[in-house]
This record gives sequence, structure tokens and C-alpha cells, in this order.
Amino acid sequence: MAKPVVAVVGRPNVGKSTLFNKIIGKRLSIVDDTPGVTRDRIYGEAEWAGRKFMLIDTGGIEPKTDDIILSSMREQANLAIDTANVIIFVTDVKSGVTASDQDVAIMLQKSGKPVILCVNKCDGIGDVPMEFYEFYNLGLGDPVAVSSVHGHGTGDLLERVFEFLPENADEDDDEDIINVAIIGKPNAGKSSLVNRLSGEERSIVSDIAGTTRDAIDTFVENKFGKFNFIDTAGLRRKSRVEDNIEKYSVLRAEMAIERSDVCVIMLDGVEGFTEQDSKVAGLALEQGKACIIAVNKWDIVDKDGHTMDAYRKKLMNDFSFMPYAPIIFISAKTGQRIDRLYELIKYVNEQNTMRISTGKLNDVLADSTARVQPPSDKGKRLKIYYMTQASTRPPTFVCFCNKAELFHFSYQRYLENQIRATFGLEGTPVRFVIRERGDK
Repeated sequence: MAKPVVAVVGRPNVGKSTLFNKIIGKRLSIVDDTPGVTRDRIYGEAEWAGRKFMLIDTGGIEPKTDDIILSSMREQANLAIDTANVIIFVTDVKSGVTASDQDVAIMLQKSGKPVILCVNKCDGIGDVPMEFYEFYNLGLGDPVAVSSVHGHGTGDLLERVFEFLPENADEDDDEDIINVAIIGKPNAGKSSLVNRLSGEERSIVSDIAGTTRDAIDTFVENKFGKFNFIDTAGLRRKSRVEDNIEKYSVLRAEMAIERSDVCVIMLDGVEGFTEQDSKVAGLALEQGKACIIAVNKWDIVDKDGHTMDAYRKKLMNDFSFMPYAPIIFISAKTGQRIDRLYELIKYVNEQNTMRISTGKLNDVLADSTARVQPPSDKGKRLKIYYMTQASTRPPTFVCFCNKAELFHFSYQRYLENQIRATFGLEGTPVRFVIRERGDK
């Protein structure tokens, strides 16, 4: 199931990024005394009381400004607010309630989302400063006193947040269902594909810049099995906010990928491969998801007898970082090769969950090391004692050797190719963990 989302918002320089870093437990967001350092939304996974959630840090909101950058930051914050289940509104006890705070409070009340008022920079021990009580005037209920620098009050803050988060529904998960994220840049035809797969029209986007919709889940059960398609389309590209929309599509894709089993990377067959496609594919690769590259709009591409082969060769070069991903040419509009897409989704999901016995793995290892000797350095040769599979999604292999630094990346790639040649593993990344003998 999707992790609940919590957005951290407020005017510039109230300590949002410091609080964000404190909650997620690492310095992910840049912190500086200069207002406006955080411009885009930064997000990270956090955990409290055994439950995980997604936390989004936003740029400072200036409700009334004509500055292009500040307006962009405000728009980014609005996108995060629309996405969130709960909002943490951060204020600064040292500067008191400002006009901007009041404007932001009104904006948050209009959003209809649960809002937790956080009064930051209450750094002293003991009673809160008298200025703290001024924040009741914002009309957002009882404020929570926090010191994001020292971590005081963050537990109380998260307890309040969790009062409003939806309960985990993991027990409702059906293991037979394959969760499929349809990802790609705007206007590649993701939502059209979901409509074709589900056999019904879905309400997808608004033409208003900055309007968002939660990723739409579409359940389909047919002769191929049970599928939950996650449509990540939510915004139409608009020339003045193209960069923001591009960044937002990556944020949405990341959250959809995180809860998926298989990713269908949609390309616009007419426009061809773009840098944005490689970015989105890279997100799926980082999370170890099974992947399919689907070239859409193939019905309107000018073709001859060699077009598909030439296109496939170019894509294999463009996606050289994931050579295992199968390529399929489809049309969401006409339904061309949709049945084949279903078959591929099932196949790569099986490959991603494949488990190989230690005996078979070590037979391949022995044969591979006999063909190509492991590398050596200064008279010391790498010895690989044995290999075993540690986990699936993606298949992860642990290699025990005499010296990890001799296990060069090129030899890992060689072993990966030998394993793929023997067992398939098409459509899924493969990971290696190198351990020296004696390591725990």
C-alpha cells in the first residue's frame, strides 16, 4: 500500500529543512540561514512508532509576491499540499506571528487538509516562551513547541501527525495482485494506456496549472491475472511552468514506483527518447523494480520494413544502463499489442521474484571462474568461495571472497551476464553484495 504523505510548509527561514532532516534522521535537505535555499520539494522516507511515511520539505511560501522564483516556490508548495495527507505548518517563535503566517494559515485552512501548527525555535528547556501563546491567533488549534535544532518536541509533533494519518492497510493486500506503475514524462499516453487496459474512461487531469490529482489506482482482473495499474499522470505540460511540471512528474513517479512491482516506462513514439525518460527509468532502476519499455503511439509513427528494428537498436543504446528491459511497441489508442504487454508484465514480475538454489548458483560460478580467471593485483588473486541468493525484488546475490577490493566491477558484470545467460532474469536488475570471509 502507498505510504501516507506529510508535507512540511511555512514561510521562508523558519527552520523547515532543519525539522525535515531531524525527522528523517539524515541531512538530505540543504540548511542555510538564507531564506529561499529550498526551492523545490525534497522528500524522504521517515519512520515513527513502527510506521513509515513519506515526508516532503517545501520551499518557503510567500503568499503575495511577483518574484518569479518565489512564485515558483509557492507553486511547488501548493503541489506538495495537494499531495499530502497531513500538513505540518512551521512558524518561528522568535519572529512571532507575521502577516505571511496569517496568509499561509488561511491558505492551509482552504485546502481542507489536517494541519498541525508547529512553533519552531523553542530551544530552551522547561516552559515555553510567552510568545508561543500568540500562535493560537492563527486559528489552527493547539500549537506544538519544537526545537528542530535540538530535536525537542518532535515526538509530540509526530504523535499529533499520526492522529490524522490513515491506518496501514497491509493486511488487505492480495499477494496475487501485480502492482504496475505506468511512468514517463507528461503526454506520453500513460492515462490513455490505463483507460485501454481497464476498458473504461477515467477522469485524469485539469487544465489549470498547478492542479493535481492523486495517482489513480485501477484494478483489472482478466485471463492474464490480477493487476493494479497506478497511473501517475496528473498534470498537463504548460510552457511557463515546464520545468516545475517536469520536476513534479519525477516526484509523482518516485512515489508510484515505490509501491509497485513492475514499472512500464512509457515513451512517446513520435517524439522519441528524451532526457526525462532516462531520469524516470533511473528511478525504477534505483529501487530494483522489474521494467518494461513501452513505445506508445506506434500507430501514427511513419514506418517501413526496417523502422522497428532501427528504433529498437537506438533505444537499446539510449537505455544502455538497463539492457535487461524488454522493449515493446504499442498503441494505447488502438489497443495494438496490449495482450502482449500483459504477458510481459507477468513474465518480468516472475523474473524479479525468481529464487535460484545455492547449488545451481555455485555450478555457474565454478564454470564462469574456470572460463575467465578472477582478477589479481600485485600477485594477489581474487578467490570467490561461494555465492548464494539473499533476496528477491530484485534478485540479490551475496559473494564470499578473500578480498573484496579485488572484486572489480567488470568481473561482477561478467558474472551477472553468466547468471542471466543461464537463468534468464529478463526485465529485472540484479544486485551483488560482496563479503570477505569472516565478515558478518
